[in-house]
Amino acid sequence: MRIAVDRTRPLAAEPQTGHNRWHPDIEPIATVQAGDEITIETRDGLDGQLGRGSVAADVFGLDLGLGHPLTGPIAIEGARPGDLLEVELLAFESAEVGVSAVIPGFGFLTDEFPDPYLVVWEIENGKAVASELPGVAVPAAMFPGVAGVAPSHALMAAMRRREDELRERGGPVADDLPDRAVPQTAASGLRTIPPRETGGNIDVRQLVAGSRVFFPVSVDGALFSIGDLHFAQGDGEVCGTAIEVAGAAAVRIHLHRNPAWIPRFPTAETPSRPERRSFVTMGMPIAADGTNEPMDLTLAARNALREMLDYLEATRGLTRVAAYALASAAVDLRIAQVVDVPNPTVTATLPLDIFET
Repeated sequence: MRIAVDRTRPLAAEPQTGHNRWHPDIEPIATVQAGDEITIETRDGLDGQLGRGSVAADVFGLDLGLGHPLTGPIAIEGARPGDLLEVELLAFESAEVGVSAVIPGFGFLTDEFPDPYLVVWEIENGKAVASELPGVAVPAAMFPGVAGVAPSHALMAAMRRREDELRERGGPVADDLPDRAVPQTAASGLRTIPPRETGGNIDVRQLVAGSRVFFPVSVDGALFSIGDLHFAQGDGEVCGTAIEVAGAAAVRIHLHRNPAWIPRFPTAETPSRPERRSFVTMGMPIAADGTNEPMDLTLAARNALREMLDYLEATRGLTRVAAYALASAAVDLRIAQVVDVPNPTVTATLPLDIFET
């Protein structure tokens, strides 16, 4: 089975193909059985608002309320709450163009990059190249940024309650923007920006073809959806976007009844992958003024990333914002240790095979 969408049109022009809010009452667009293989076409995570011919100024016009147009939901016959849904990722297809955007107010170093920036990637022969990053060719490592199942009404209410409480405490929570919801019957649903217990915007780059992802089922039929394909991404997705592409995902559906263990959050099994020759910078929680912030992983990660940007500027001649966009597409932020008090170590790892010279 192949589930098709018109990727030249936004989701709102074809609302029968998907949704951009999580809600248990969205009608499924297809029903499959355990064991079925299906290929699911998807729009890009920005709903086609940027593409070939776009420029940095177009980033100002982005409507983030339209983000993550998902294809689905797909009902799995016989799935019940308490089951475990397994989605085997078989293969991916990519469009011929992708984008990475630095969006003001969004990203890990948003305070240091207040202006918009855009990389438009041309994709051919399994690599992404861009005029903004001469000499760079990022190999394909496709995965879905968003994959998940519908929450039950009770779970949706609990998720909304805790996020409302976080907003009241001044925490970062996306606005609901119900007028941007597709379909409008899901306007009371949850934004797709954060991941939650049922999956969603998990952005785990290891979920390439050959992986198996497991979701705890909350509603009859499970109601699985997928989208926001990334051609490649570094661990951390530091500027807020990866190499965002439209495309398709081929999956095989499995259903586990009465599993021995039901995870609270999604879990996955990933295929083996050889390590690539890399350059690694390190960060510890020591502020620029010399203050030591004990066990502060965020500060350590920011320092590791800043060091990597310094390196790319000094050795590769990139502008700092271009280096930031490249880091989001290719650099991995990893926790090396969290026990050597007072300083944990975070590394930023750059695969050197992306450079053509």
